[in-house]
Amino acid sequence: MEADRLLVLVADGDQKAFEELYALVSAPVYGLVRRVLRDPAQSEEVAQEVLLELWRCAARFDPGRGTALSWVLTLAHRRAVDRVRSVRAAGEREEKAARRSEEPAFDQVVEEVESGLERDWVRRCLDRLTTLQRQSVTLAYYDGYTYREVAQRLSVPLGTVKTRMRDGLLRLRECLESAV
Repeated sequence: MEADRLLVLVADGDQKAFEELYALVSAPVYGLVRRVLRDPAQSEEVAQEVLLELWRCAARFDPGRGTALSWVLTLAHRRAVDRVRSVRAAGEREEKAARRSEEPAFDQVVEEVESGLERDWVRRCLDRLTTLQRQSVTLAYYDGYTYREVAQRLSVPLGTVKTRMRDGLLRLRECLESAV
């Protein structure tokens, strides 16, 4: 009953009443918060926040709905649970960030395997070309020669190189499409 009377006075801004109410409820508030949080430092911090909120929001207390002590302890419990949730959410965010930083942007093993398989298919398909087509494609695409330079190196007319390239690339495409 004493807490009820004091809380009504605190709602009117009575500092002396707040000092008495503080002395009356601070231990139960800290005890409740400590049971929820288990960490003494965080419990002290949350209990302090609850008592500060008590000073600021005392006018919200409605004696018709319950006792002052139950109202204050409800504030304390809610604030402690909020802190637990906040700490848990922060931990989960940190964990996710840590996992993201550990994972490579791509799976290097898969990339290497796929790359190796693609090379094997290209080699198989190149082997299916005629010798003249394979020479032309190899010189142009692997050695970087232009069609004109391929013609000079093979001592054949440019038109012949273009035909060999066109036919060879068509056969390569057909072969590689069947591989996929």
